[in-house]
Amino acid sequence: MSTTTGLATPLRLGPLTIESPVVLAPMAGITNRAFRRLCREYGSAGGSGASSLYVSEMITSRALIERGELTMKLIEHDPGESPRSTQLYTVDPVTAAAAVRILVREDRADHIDLNFGCPVPKVTRKGGGGALPWKRDLFRSIVAAAVREAGPYDVPVTVKMRMGIDEGHETYLDAGRIAEQAGAAAVALHARTVAQAYSGEAQWAAIGRLKEHVRTIPVLGNGDIWSAEDALDMVARTGCDGVVVGRGCLGRPWLFADLAAGFAGRPERVRPTLGEVSDTLRRHAAYLCDFYGDEAKGCRDIRKHIAWYLKGFPAGSQVRHRLALVNTLADLDELIAELDPAAPWPGAPAEGQRGRSGTPRRVALPDGWLDTRELTPAQAALVAAAEEDVSGG
Repeated sequence: MSTTTGLATPLRLGPLTIESPVVLAPMAGITNRAFRRLCREYGSAGGSGASSLYVSEMITSRALIERGELTMKLIEHDPGESPRSTQLYTVDPVTAAAAVRILVREDRADHIDLNFGCPVPKVTRKGGGGALPWKRDLFRSIVAAAVREAGPYDVPVTVKMRMGIDEGHETYLDAGRIAEQAGAAAVALHARTVAQAYSGEAQWAAIGRLKEHVRTIPVLGNGDIWSAEDALDMVARTGCDGVVVGRGCLGRPWLFADLAAGFAGRPERVRPTLGEVSDTLRRHAAYLCDFYGDEAKGCRDIRKHIAWYLKGFPAGSQVRHRLALVNTLADLDELIAELDPAAPWPGAPAEGQRGRSGTPRRVALPDGWLDTRELTPAQAALVAAAEEDVSGG
């Protein structure tokens, strides 16, 4: 146990040791190389040397095999980025194995995470994402195929999943046991069902139940971590081995400094002024421009982050609106100059939930999906098309 907090030891994934037991959740359109760089800078600040695990955006196995231009860009890592972590979405063991082979044989990743938690209707209606663990044999064969290909290269494979399709069709205990038996290095549970999507409250008690059920590999908890205190509370209440942080870091990459301090037993927390937030926003924009190799694309991408960065600050509706339309770094600099750099951290108005939430919904599934835990021939054909629906160049 940690000598400072008694809550968590470093996270061990096969040969990897993650000093701060924190994982950046893969988020589409967010966790590209630029954002990961920013999070890493904060996570290792203060001389602690603490490092977390920063996972890429979700990559579809089919798009990787086809070596689409965008996909090959999304699996890029900074020269100093270590460990290099990539998340794969897949619905087929053969495709999964081929994608993992590319990553490990070409030395493109030090860690691979498998996505079995996506709640997007176009994915679940074909049996993919959070719907897939319902089919136990298919889930087992995919995890085993990935582990088989990655094992000889000492690249650990982990699994991220949800509690199940809905409250009447939970899968996480079975999936945790299957992943453990198939050789996964860890399992991460977003403590919501697919039906919940991002609505309501995460059911942390499920993380505790999974920890009791899975004994030989780490269990990570995900859901409603908005602060370092939330992360420490989750570990204390559930006994999980680490946390996965998603929406809580939107517009707040310094959360990783808070998390590193919290797990090291230190009390300091980052509470930036508006000037310091503006500097971070500007640096993020510059990193995006570098990532895309195109200033216009980088500035278009930073737009969606503006509201998250400015949440709770007295920025004014006009400035916020104009910031959300920037086309160049010069435009961004001009508008940042209109903000009051001395404005202090606003406290509660800047804390708490951010990003999408929505409402519970009926999950779109293939016909007869819930009739049996095994995959029928007709469903197998449908699932094979699921990857095509979300793959891209």
